[in-house]
Amino acid sequence: MTLRPFSRRTALAGAAAFAAASGLRPGRPSARPASPELRRIPSSGEAIPAVGLGSWITFNVGDDAALRRECTAVMAAFLDAGGRMIDSSPMYGSAQAVIGHGLAALGHPPAVFATDKVWTSAGSDGPVQIERSRGLWGVERFDLLQVHNLLGWEAHLRTLFAMKEQGRLRYAGITTSEGRRHDLVERIMRTQPIDFVQISYNILDREVEGRILPLAQERGIAVIVNRPFRQGSLTRRLEGTPLPGWAAEIGATTWAQAILKFILSHPAVTVTIPATTRPDHARENVAAATGPLPDDALRRRMADDVGDL
Repeated sequence: MTLRPFSRRTALAGAAAFAAASGLRPGRPSARPASPELRRIPSSGEAIPAVGLGSWITFNVGDDAALRRECTAVMAAFLDAGGRMIDSSPMYGSAQAVIGHGLAALGHPPAVFATDKVWTSAGSDGPVQIERSRGLWGVERFDLLQVHNLLGWEAHLRTLFAMKEQGRLRYAGITTSEGRRHDLVERIMRTQPIDFVQISYNILDREVEGRILPLAQERGIAVIVNRPFRQGSLTRRLEGTPLPGWAAEIGATTWAQAILKFILSHPAVTVTIPATTRPDHARENVAAATGPLPDDALRRRMADDVGDL
């Protein structure tokens, strides 16, 4: 992410806000957890932490000052734990503005990998929407822009590719969710020079293992996984159920970490973007990208066990 210039006063204020949002005492360093695993973006070789931060629903808090502070605290905890990718969309209500508010409060941390989408049916409206999104985030440019749920994808991809040529964008991609339009996703992956594809995938929803994930490996396309917890319904379903013995084998202390480790154990996955309203959960999610991951045999056992619950 390229940032606006900011003064020493802004930087110091941002550091103080970061400490306050993270629950840290000024002047005392945080206890650093293990760094999350880095994964390579195939089209460039750039390394990025394997767990990002989604903003759908959780950051759609409008102008509520207290809720905005909570979102800033989530961002602070996520970044302090070693995360980088923050993902949003014009479809997500006030989420973009809330992210921009948080980035400003934190002094525009340079680590952020700014990821957003274009979501409008008319191709001619794409550039205006992108510029508005950029302003809401308060960044000079996005790292990654994606065509949200393939809406107007042909025209929007032309816009994104042109932005890349002009140096106004680093990566371009497409998204889908809840298993929709995989035939079209596959066609675009085969015919267009996209850098990223974003899909839904978790321990129960595994359709993409058949075609999309292998194709991403074949074509050198980075994969972002959305809805890892089925918008929270999966973790709620497992709440109160003791973790099986295999959780210790992969260093998972919660069901959320076990689910994320399952996702990250697929070799095609680059990053997954769970959303949360809690700073401790943001840290817990990033920590899932540390330590061992399940092998093929354990993946099958995990999927069977969770499917039976």
